[in-house]
Amino acid sequence: MRDQPKVIIIGTGFGGLEVARGLAGAHVRVLLLDRNNYQTFWPLMYQVATAALEPQAIAFPVRGVIRRMRNLLFRVVTVQQIDLARQLVVTDRGTLTYDELVVSAGSTNNFFGLQGIEQQGFGFKDLPEALVLRNHVIQCFERAATEMDAHERERLRTFIVVGGGPTGVELAGALAELVRHVIRRDFPRLDISAAKVLLVEMADRLLLAFPEELSRKAAQDLRELGVDVRLRTSVTGYQEGELRIKDGDVIPTRTVVWAAGVQASPLAKALGVPLQRGGRVPVTRSLHLEGYPNVWVIGDMAYLEDPDGQPYPQLATVAMQQGKLVSRNILRKQQGRALDPFQYIDKGSMATIGRRRAVAHIWGRNFSGPIAWLLWLAVHLLYLIGIRNRIMVLINWAYNYLTHDRGARATIAARPRDATQV
Repeated sequence: MRDQPKVIIIGTGFGGLEVARGLAGAHVRVLLLDRNNYQTFWPLMYQVATAALEPQAIAFPVRGVIRRMRNLLFRVVTVQQIDLARQLVVTDRGTLTYDELVVSAGSTNNFFGLQGIEQQGFGFKDLPEALVLRNHVIQCFERAATEMDAHERERLRTFIVVGGGPTGVELAGALAELVRHVIRRDFPRLDISAAKVLLVEMADRLLLAFPEELSRKAAQDLRELGVDVRLRTSVTGYQEGELRIKDGDVIPTRTVVWAAGVQASPLAKALGVPLQRGGRVPVTRSLHLEGYPNVWVIGDMAYLEDPDGQPYPQLATVAMQQGKLVSRNILRKQQGRALDPFQYIDKGSMATIGRRRAVAHIWGRNFSGPIAWLLWLAVHLLYLIGIRNRIMVLINWAYNYLTHDRGARATIAARPRDATQV
C-alpha cells in the first residue's frame, strides 16, 4: 500500500467519519486522528447532562466503526501544528506526512469574552462537560437538602441556560422535566416548587432558524413546563453566584449553562490563513483551501456562503454532506476529473422540548406536538451509530416515558489514581 496516496483525516465527528466511509476500499491509505477514541452523538448530549442517558449510549468507539475498512488506520493523538508548505501534521506522538489532508476538528464554546461564565459556568460541547454538568445539577439538590442559608438554597435551586437555539431549548426543557418528575420524588422534604429553570435569549424569539410559528410554540411549551423564558435579555457577566443582565437585573444562581454560541476549533489558527467570523476557515466551493487543493476543511470549521450569501450553519447534516463530497472529490482528483461543488440539501430542522413536545420544520412543512416528537425520536435513532447504542437509547427512552424516572443520576466521577497503586 506504500505506493497509494496517504490521506489524513483530523477529527472523527460526523464529517470526518463520512470522509472515511467514502474512502473505504479505495486506492488510498487513510489515517484518522482524534484526541478521543470515540465519536459522540452530540444531538443527545443534553440527555446525558440531565440524567436521561448514560454516556456510553451516545459514544461509539471509532475502531468499531472502521473495523472492516482495511485501508483505514486510527490513532489517538493531539494535533499541535500543521505545516501546509511541507505537508506535515505535528502531533504529541510524532510528525506525520500526507498527500491529502482533511481537517474536521469541529467547534468549541464561544463565550464572547465573558470570562466569568467561561471560568465559573458550564460549557456544553463534549461528553466530559455533559457529565460534569449532570453531577453538578444533582449535587446542587443534595446540598440544598441540608443548606440552612435561605439565599444559598435559592442559588442552588436556580438553573439558567443562556442561548435560545436548539441546544438551549432542549436542555432547558429536559432540566424542567428532571426537576418536575424526578427531583421532586427524590427529595420529598425539599421545597422543589422553589426550584427555577430560566432560559435567557438576547433575540426577540427562540429558535431563530425556525419559522416564527414554531418559535412561539416552543416558547409556549417551555413555559407550560415551568421554564421562565426571558427574551431580549443580554448577559453581561457572572461572578460569585450572580448572573448579571444588561438591564441591571441580577439573578442569584450556582448554575449557568452556556449554549449561546460556538467557534471553530483552535486548530483553525494552525492553518495560517485569514479566518472568518467565529474563527471559521474560508474554503472554495469544492471545500479545499484556496491555493492548497490537497487541504480540505469541512464541518463547523469551514466557512462557505450559501447562494443567499449566508454561511452554512454549523450542523451535523452540513458536516455529513460535506464529508461525502470531499471523499468523492479526492477520488475524482485521483482520476483526473473535475471537482464537484458543494450543494447543501436542507432536510429540515427539529428540536424537542420535552415529553410529547417538539417542533420540526421538514421539507417546508411545520410540525409540532406528538407528531414532531415522534419524528424527532425516529430521526435521532436512525443517525445514532451502532445497533447496541440504538437499543440502549430506545430502552432508556421507553423507561423514562413509562415511569417519569431517570436512571442515570448517580454522581459518579473519576478520581485521580494514587501513585502508589498499580
